[in-house]
Amino acid sequence: MTNRLDTHPSWRPSETGASTRSQPIDVDLVNGPRDTTELVDIHESIAQAFATQGRWQLAYSHLTEALRLARDSQHVTPLIPEQYQRQVDELKRAHAEAVDASLRDALTASYNRRYLDQKLDKLLAEQRRDGEGIAVALIDLDHFKQVNDTHGHVVGDRVLQQVVALLQADLPAGAFCARYGGEEFVLVLPEANPWFAVTTLERARVRVAEHNWSSIVPGLVVTISAGLTHRPGWELPQRDAEWQLRRADDLLYAAKRAGRNVVAYRRSGAIRIAGLDDNCR
Repeated sequence: MTNRLDTHPSWRPSETGASTRSQPIDVDLVNGPRDTTELVDIHESIAQAFATQGRWQLAYSHLTEALRLARDSQHVTPLIPEQYQRQVDELKRAHAEAVDASLRDALTASYNRRYLDQKLDKLLAEQRRDGEGIAVALIDLDHFKQVNDTHGHVVGDRVLQQVVALLQADLPAGAFCARYGGEEFVLVLPEANPWFAVTTLERARVRVAEHNWSSIVPGLVVTISAGLTHRPGWELPQRDAEWQLRRADDLLYAAKRAGRNVVAYRRSGAIRIAGLDDNCR
């Protein structure tokens, strides 16, 4: 996307995109900068974000604008408030879009691993003792390598995109899907009791299994396996996101051993298979 401001001849268009900046910029993005120095700071922050991602042309464009503003700030007539605020608004939009893109997987538009780690740790730390708890499911596409080997990576990419759409189709408020890596995804369900979590995952599994995959390639079949873990609200927040994901991974392995295309979870300490050990199918 290109931002364009015609009201000021010194403005140069800038393209927005993904950013991997991990620290907030040193600027008041709510009320806007108070002087040209803070405009320079915003451009430098966006340039750093693009440079971290390796988008050197975009980084150079913003850095050049920052240098120009710094060089000319004492030799030009100050912008009138309206012109100044328009530049600020454009930069605020560019920054917001860059930050959002930095938290998204480029292929599936689901959240990425960075967002997952940050958000899940925050949810676990803020979990209420009187709340329902937090459910975390690690999901893997069954035999996905065969899809790529047989039909090619273009078809494989379309399958991944469709699976994400199906996983997100019935998520409750506050829940989210993130790409964990390759063909693995994570569903996080805050404020979910164990039964609700199991039934939600089982419905997602059925949606994937019953989807008309032949619309992509005739005869194509896609299924998923999932390992689901739940931390109740009364449990002390002594386990972090990594520990929860390891628990989910262990259960995913159990789902694979059970024949795939199932959801594995624990109840009363024992591993259960949704639909076989209960009545949620």
